[in-house]
Amino acid sequence: MRIGILASGRGSNMEALIEACRDGRIPAQVAVVLSDRAAAGALETARRLGVEAHHLNPRDHGSREAFDRALVAVLQRHGVELVCLAGYMKLVSREFIGPFQGRILNIHPSLLPAFPGLDAQRQALEYGCKVAGCTVHIVELEMDSGPIVMQAAVPVRDGDTEQTLVARILEEEHRIYVESVRRFVAGELRVVGRRVVRVADPPRP
Repeated sequence: MRIGILASGRGSNMEALIEACRDGRIPAQVAVVLSDRAAAGALETARRLGVEAHHLNPRDHGSREAFDRALVAVLQRHGVELVCLAGYMKLVSREFIGPFQGRILNIHPSLLPAFPGLDAQRQALEYGCKVAGCTVHIVELEMDSGPIVMQAAVPVRDGDTEQTLVARILEEEHRIYVESVRRFVAGELRVVGRRVVRVADPPRP
């Protein structure tokens, strides 16, 4: 299976996926990495790891929909079958989701549906949560929605700052994103209503 990754930042989750594909933990190939930001560290990291990487400037397109169509064209040109959002900070439109319906995964640094959107770790601290975490989900049109593939809980310690909590959650992000993509590529997942279940463990009646 050929994977396309979209990233807006440094790309640590992207790097975890590329490395997992290279060492055989995920039986797939990362075909291309795309970013909406020319200075994104993900682009340099991907190229260093031997993966083709491109910047597409949203300002070169007249609308979000036109930009998404441009992204889709590049992904399709590279034969991408699964899209992974890895710190991609732009909302995607119907034009993007349509061609890859059910084949777009995202990682979010909270236990969804709690704290969607930006700064989820800070929101968890400010709310006084005792447990935070991260979620891999299938992307739908509504932000940070879609059936949940995997989640991991991370205790919030009394002395945590946003930075320390971010770092501990990120470790779990790398782990569950790699495993979620592996399960997807291996055909172990199916969606039943709002639930993602493993084929090896069908839901009880």
